[in-house]
Amino acid sequence: MIIVKNKTALQKMTSAGQKLSRIFTQLPVLIKPGVTTAEIDRWVGMQLKEAGLVSRSKGYMGYQHVTCISVNDEVVHGVPCNEKKLKKGDLVTVDICASWKGYCADMARSFFVDKAQDVELEKLVAVAQSSLDKGIEQARVGNRVSDISAAVQKEVEKHGFGVVRDFAGHGIGKSLHEEPQVPNYGLPKQGHEIKEGMCLAIEPMINLGNKEIKTDDDGWTIRTLDGKLSAHFEHTIAVTSDGPLVLSKAKA
Repeated sequence: MIIVKNKTALQKMTSAGQKLSRIFTQLPVLIKPGVTTAEIDRWVGMQLKEAGLVSRSKGYMGYQHVTCISVNDEVVHGVPCNEKKLKKGDLVTVDICASWKGYCADMARSFFVDKAQDVELEKLVAVAQSSLDKGIEQARVGNRVSDISAAVQKEVEKHGFGVVRDFAGHGIGKSLHEEPQVPNYGLPKQGHEIKEGMCLAIEPMINLGNKEIKTDDDGWTIRTLDGKLSAHFEHTIAVTSDGPLVLSKAKA
């Protein structure tokens, strides 16, 4: 069942998204050579507490961290650890879901440690962002969920990158994962009709190589099968009569 949000719910989700976005604006200072992913996770945990946010990943199906931090060929759900130190040129994705007064916001960004190793990796990250933007543009009343999916796929494959198919965006609200699923590929004009008050987490995961992935022995970390790098961007949005509204964005 798709849960349409009322004004009170949207206000709480907006607060969650803005608070979460402010944490993300501070992350680049922390993402530097020698820092471990566990240190980043601990820092985010302190920031969440100070902001009055509650982690929605810690405790989820036994997961023990407030972030997922995926490095280089890790696509999603990378587990923070003390042994994983960042190096110059690494591509690091931080994914956080947190709630404010019971309502969630979900956000992910890919960062380079210092700078990209080459222009193709810069392009990978730029296209991950632009494909998210293209998907958000389609989150309009009267469109179909697959219009978002098709827009993401078209943008990614136009530039020669692979779209991960095994994971998808999703509805969001009181729960981290709600209906509907929002795949990053597919034909337009299919699936659920988009209605005012729907809230979605749209999150393209794209690979430098092909779409194939595998799961590590930890049962969480997903990485590319060919060992090439991956990027992941995510925003939480609300569908309004005036078009999509990005909730995970701090006020200027």
